[in-house]
Amino acid sequence: MTNNMKIVAKNKLWKYLFWLGPFLIAVGLTVGLVSEQWGLIPLAFLIAGIVISGLGITWQSYQTNWWKRRSTQAGTNALVATLAVLAILGLINFLGTRYYWRADLTEAQLFTLAPQSRELVRVLPQPVKVWVFDISQNPQDRELLENYQRQSSKFKYEYIDPQTRPGLAEKFGVKDDGEVYLESGDKRQLVQTVNQNERLSEIKLTSRLQQLTNSTTAKVYLLQGHGERQLSPGKGAISQAVQGLGDKNFTTSPLNLGETSKVPEDAAVVIVAGPKRGLFEGEVKALQEYLNRGGNLLLMIDPNTDPKVDSLLQEWGVRLDNRLAVDVSGGSVGLGPATPLVTEYGQHPITKDFDNGNSFYPIARPLEITSVPGVQATPLLQTKPYPSSWAESDLQSEKLEFNADKDVKGPLTLGVALSRKQTPKSASTPQPAPTPSPLPSPTAQSKASPTPPASPAPSASPAPPASPAPSSQTATESRLVVLGNSDFATDGLFQQQLNGDVFLNSVTWLSQQDQQPLSIRPKEPKNRRITLTTTQSNLLILSSLLVLPLIGFAIAVIIWWKRR
Repeated sequence: MTNNMKIVAKNKLWKYLFWLGPFLIAVGLTVGLVSEQWGLIPLAFLIAGIVISGLGITWQSYQTNWWKRRSTQAGTNALVATLAVLAILGLINFLGTRYYWRADLTEAQLFTLAPQSRELVRVLPQPVKVWVFDISQNPQDRELLENYQRQSSKFKYEYIDPQTRPGLAEKFGVKDDGEVYLESGDKRQLVQTVNQNERLSEIKLTSRLQQLTNSTTAKVYLLQGHGERQLSPGKGAISQAVQGLGDKNFTTSPLNLGETSKVPEDAAVVIVAGPKRGLFEGEVKALQEYLNRGGNLLLMIDPNTDPKVDSLLQEWGVRLDNRLAVDVSGGSVGLGPATPLVTEYGQHPITKDFDNGNSFYPIARPLEITSVPGVQATPLLQTKPYPSSWAESDLQSEKLEFNADKDVKGPLTLGVALSRKQTPKSASTPQPAPTPSPLPSPTAQSKASPTPPASPAPSASPAPPASPAPSSQTATESRLVVLGNSDFATDGLFQQQLNGDVFLNSVTWLSQQDQQPLSIRPKEPKNRRITLTTTQSNLLILSSLLVLPLIGFAIAVIIWWKRR
């Protein structure tokens, strides 16, 4: 009896020693976590606790054959399976955090950054931070900022409550809640002000980011004096287009060649937007000399006008067709036949990311392109084939119909990009105008083999703001873009569809800053709403509330009757 009592007492002693192990482990973890220092003392407690717990488990299993019990084996299997599941989940979580992957299944890729934004952030030369001075953190804005941050470790963002950190708000000059600022080094710039009606815009954020990180600017001159589009807001103005150029780090100024007789040396691009009257001969020669020394020119010429630039265009193999471009395919979206809807674009840096997007050109004229030695030409904008489009010769007719004797079948070219290599000879003295072969009609052009797309030549480094434009020794090529319409870039139409992208991308390519991101198209969800007539709506209500329930009830009665 005495021996049995000793054995029981010994078992109790080991039981108490076994519980001492988890206690020591808990003490070691507590000391280490609180002090945040895993020195000798917490490690001693942990090691002692693990050793005692291991000895206790071993002795207990030896005394009671614990490992041979069916319940022990089942419990061990369950524990191992649980630990394996936890390990797998932990590994998946680790891989998901380290190697981020997501799929945007929306048709317009509404939750994915544009390629231009991704490329700009990936090559950031220095760290950039976005400060959002707003109490509420809108999930849509936060998701956009996280998309930027995933592209580069140099991009950071932070939400700030102006009330709790007034010093920082004063440092940035915050006036209202919702202001968003960009900071890079000692540079700061206001992006926009967000509120309930206006969320953070990828277009604005990328544009400001490009301005902040790009130390160079390009000077753009807009020709005036011949009825061109006015630059300040007003009817038929292009003030939104000018603002878009400013957002992309271009500086704009009006140019009157009648006063200066020469294009300024610092001109990266000259724009002639919809002149209503002809240019003087001296002005045309000034533009020709500018192109000959490596300049870049954007011509937007409307129908029913003669800007007197035929001699300039002839050197490049372009002729303005005096007919009107007619396109009846836009009727389904509310566009008239005199407003061509373009969905076909050339393989060129200006239009390479357009896919099958829409752009439209109210009252446009076709262009005829002829091959000229030394000039690479790429059609940018193409209308649909006949019978959807044709070139109408009777501009006074109230009803536009195809006339086989005078009109020309589509597809029609509404825009073209051209480039010409520069040589020392062409830089020093203007080249005589080459005599091109007879100009084919748009029909013949469409049947001929297409001119291979012009591969962009190495672009000259953008000049600093104070330095002149590239000289004849540094410019590698001169560039020209001709568009048969200027209405598409006017206020109100500029921000619709791809119209603004056509303009901004053309200027960016002409400025020979090919390393800079081109324009970013706004992403809009497709309208999937169904418009029903009153009869269709009533029929839908009756079918869903009366017919379908009756059919279900009838099927139930039939099944019950058969099983009865």
